[in-house]
Amino acid sequence: MLGFFYIMIYLNDDITQFDLSAAMPRLTAQRREQVLRFRNELGQKLCAAAFLLLCDGLREEYGITLPPILAYEEDGKPFLADYPNIHFNVSHCPVAAICAVAPHPVGIDIERIRPYNESVVRYTMNDEELRQIEASSRPDVAFIRLWTMKEALLKLSGSGIRKDMKDVLTGKEQFTTVVNTTRGYVYSVCCKMP
Repeated sequence: MLGFFYIMIYLNDDITQFDLSAAMPRLTAQRREQVLRFRNELGQKLCAAAFLLLCDGLREEYGITLPPILAYEEDGKPFLADYPNIHFNVSHCPVAAICAVAPHPVGIDIERIRPYNESVVRYTMNDEELRQIEASSRPDVAFIRLWTMKEALLKLSGSGIRKDMKDVLTGKEQFTTVVNTTRGYVYSVCCKMP
């Protein structure tokens, strides 16, 4: 849960054990097509795993047992064609897939912790965020934490990554962020006030 907002998180952070051939028959034709667009097996696994996490969330939270049909808003943000009042968002990175399910708009992003890249940080972070990152004992983690917050917020709105990422966060948003250095990822979830 996030603050007083109800958000359920479903996570698979052991993608190496994900059985893609067993998963394919459980996917809708629409999702199988998306999975097969990925050129490598890891991308296919992550795409399939994210969808199955959504299926798990819909089954556990709402009793929906049939795989969902996705529709897309003008900006490309997916929604449930048959259940427009149930909101979700998925994300994946090379080490994990994640899904947030909620009765209100939600955005989620997961990123692998990777080496600190000062040029990327300076291009995407404002002065205050740079100070936070540079003051951290783990600048790599501090950067990924802020990046996932920005991307979760943009995914919530449906706008996606934009050219100027420096001024995405206003300080008025509500986030929950989880850092898992053992498994090598950070995720953030953001919700819209109901």
